[in-house]
Amino acid sequence: MSNKFVYVFGPSKTEGAADMKDRLGGKGANLAEMCRLGISVPPGLTISAEVCTVYTEQGADAVRKLIESEVLQGVAFVEKEMGKKFGDAADPLLVSVRSGSRASMPGMMDTILNLGLNDEAVVGLTNKSGNERFAWDSYRRFIQMYGDVVMGLKPESKEDHDPFEVIIDEIKEKKGVELDTQLEVADLKHMVSEFKALIRNRLGREFPNNPWDQLWGAIMAVFQSWDNDRAKLYRKMNDIPDSWGTAVNVQSMVFGNLGDHSGTGVAFTRDAASGEDIFNGEFLVNAQGEDVVAGIRTPQQITLEGSRRWAQLAQVSEEDRRSKFPSLEELMPEIYQQLLKTETALENHYKDMQDIEFTIQEGKLWMLQTRSAKRTGAAMVRAAMEMLQQGLIDEKTALLRVTPDRLNELLHPVFDRQAVKSARSIAHGLPASPGAATGQIVFFADEAEEWVAKGKTVILVRQETSPEDLRGMAVAKGILTARGGMTSHAAVVARGMGKCCVSGAGSVRVDPKARTMTVGGKVYKEGDWVSLDGSTGQVYEGQVPTKDADLSGDFGKLMELAERYKRLAVRANADTPEDARVARNFGAVGIGLCRTEHMFFEGDRIKSVREMILAQDEAGRRKALAKLLPMQRGDFEGIFKAMDGLPVTIRLLDPPLHEFLPHDETNQREMAKEMGLSYEEIKNRVDDLHEANPMMGHRGCRLGITYPEITEMQARAIIEAALNCKAQGINPKVEIMIPLVGTVREFNAQAKVIRSTAEAVFAERKATIDFMVGTMIETPRGALVADSIGKQAEFFSFGTNDLTQMTLGFSRDDIGKFLPVYLKDGMYEQDPFQSIDQKGVGQLVQMAAQKGRSVRANIKLGVCGEHGGDPASIDFFHRVGLDYVSCSPFRVPIARLAAAQAAISNK
Repeated sequence: MSNKFVYVFGPSKTEGAADMKDRLGGKGANLAEMCRLGISVPPGLTISAEVCTVYTEQGADAVRKLIESEVLQGVAFVEKEMGKKFGDAADPLLVSVRSGSRASMPGMMDTILNLGLNDEAVVGLTNKSGNERFAWDSYRRFIQMYGDVVMGLKPESKEDHDPFEVIIDEIKEKKGVELDTQLEVADLKHMVSEFKALIRNRLGREFPNNPWDQLWGAIMAVFQSWDNDRAKLYRKMNDIPDSWGTAVNVQSMVFGNLGDHSGTGVAFTRDAASGEDIFNGEFLVNAQGEDVVAGIRTPQQITLEGSRRWAQLAQVSEEDRRSKFPSLEELMPEIYQQLLKTETALENHYKDMQDIEFTIQEGKLWMLQTRSAKRTGAAMVRAAMEMLQQGLIDEKTALLRVTPDRLNELLHPVFDRQAVKSARSIAHGLPASPGAATGQIVFFADEAEEWVAKGKTVILVRQETSPEDLRGMAVAKGILTARGGMTSHAAVVARGMGKCCVSGAGSVRVDPKARTMTVGGKVYKEGDWVSLDGSTGQVYEGQVPTKDADLSGDFGKLMELAERYKRLAVRANADTPEDARVARNFGAVGIGLCRTEHMFFEGDRIKSVREMILAQDEAGRRKALAKLLPMQRGDFEGIFKAMDGLPVTIRLLDPPLHEFLPHDETNQREMAKEMGLSYEEIKNRVDDLHEANPMMGHRGCRLGITYPEITEMQARAIIEAALNCKAQGINPKVEIMIPLVGTVREFNAQAKVIRSTAEAVFAERKATIDFMVGTMIETPRGALVADSIGKQAEFFSFGTNDLTQMTLGFSRDDIGKFLPVYLKDGMYEQDPFQSIDQKGVGQLVQMAAQKGRSVRANIKLGVCGEHGGDPASIDFFHRVGLDYVSCSPFRVPIARLAAAQAAISNK
């Protein structure tokens, strides 16, 4: 650890910079950087993220002992900068205490504002500001936040409201008003008294009066919030290491709630939903920052253009817009111009879309934060390509700026326009995060998890979301809120997740206790279906059909750019001509895995497969296989046509035969009747095929060695299909793959059947076709002896699903029983079936690749397991030197971008 733990920032002295995020967190580093750029930032101090580790391992006492003297010096610096004393009752220096990890985690950790107030300081604040209402409103806000965040006073159940809000509502109800800004000073004083009594009665202790006690309590609470449930979940969802910790920022307060010449807001240098190069954001007059984020008041737009767009979506007349919701550009033109100049400077400096927070205090603009903005996948692509065109960034930066997995948002269907015309729109809100989502209404985050676990599709409906709703938001198809704007918690987090979100649908009345939402007098209950269009803000009744998304424009340009930089080719796992066409449209340059067994389940084919399995001898099996031959041949012809000129790797039959037979008595009896056999005959055959561990039993090449006529039929179907296509002017590139090989003798036995069958077909047809024979490396032994196998095989394709299963000894079917515990306890950093275990399974891949190339320099090496579509795994496969990866058709663009990023990052 370093010897310095506290870094100050302000106009006279700044100790940090943007490149110190590891130590100061994103917020602290960027506050320091803004100071260096000459931007007006309230002075403060940042406690290093290293201290968070001390808190986690040793506790609060050790932290205070470690940093107390530096914190005292830091506060003294802020006092000098602001000309105020912390704890001075006559003219108190008030501070905010905020979290700040090196990775942005919006709303996941805790914040306390107005710290330093007590019964004496609120009088001093009144005298200095000349605004008694402001002083007491600030005091009640502080008690409410501190009581919740630091002292832990929470609702007693999920159905209960915030106990502080209950008191506010009761006072408002007695006064007959809707907004707390209409409350009188006497009401606010009463509220403060009630808040303190609530804390005393519920927690059994007094609200702290000493500002220094308040400060240390807040600092420790922020460190503690690094390990709250929502922060841990967010880190898991976004691959943020637990070891990073959070810094703590203690910053002098500036006030947006000092009257009509004050305000606060959040803005984006570009549209975070679409990526459009337009400055946008929301603000509130006479408010503090949490009012905007929480969405408890209807926010106003910063720009005139944004205000007019909002009014059109919200169906607000131009007259009402000007009088009730004027833009900052209209209301405070000089402040707007300063803000516009600042946002331009920040984007040009960071060369990335920025999310900025600001406060206006009595006509002076203060910047409170800037960070790389959370954005949708569509916005990532558009912003990256437009910044490239504008000369802000280069091609490599543009490619690295887009997170590969976020392309997934652009690849899936959107609402069919014709279907939308006939759909019943029941409400409209703000298009907070684009996309289409259809699901059943649920009102609580934990119940959303439960419903999804049962296979249901849900829309999470809330009055407004809070960070505690993160789990439900993560599993929901879409999010609908009655309150909040484009910068509310729901909107920001949904965009970060790539979730469809409609926020601020004011006509929706949510009653969580009754589990209903009411729109236009109609009541919708939990379980009713609704559809959300996050691109327009429309809410539709029932289920609305979808259609494929358009992948041209900026998306197409990004893919073209990726092609210029990537080295790894990207193929697709496809078993049908339709899958092959989809894959090719997405840019796949071949098929890396065609699973022939998937073809056996279609239509009447399963009957012929079962005849083959039930046959008593080779002659019976051949008779059944003869029925399958034309079906398989037709399948392969369709795939070769779809992939004309591109390689197609066809895997011979792999799964154990028992998978093609029913295992329950009802279906066995039905099959017996269909096959003209007795139930006992079927049952006995099923029993004969039973294996204790079928995935490591009679399957793969073992089937072909036991029953070579199966391999013979499949080889004939493949070769005949290729010859038929060649005769039609199509260029089939055939690669036949033998599965589950562990010894060269297994490979040779199957390769002999394939090649002799091909020669027989060539003689019959008096025509030939080039083809390759290779193997799937999916057993540890196959990897270990890859040099001997490589002398015979023309290509290796790593089946990393089974290779992971056999190497780790983990069953894919049973891993769910213990993997969550393993991940939670750090036994593994990620699910090894989703991202390859580089230190274990990865080493086998690397070894096999080296051994294969040592005996056959031109051997083709690829991956066809699920890891072929995982960006982190693709980076590893690039470094190992493989030739291609293969993944599902809809992950092909993701893999293409990841391959380009791997090439750039590993140069």
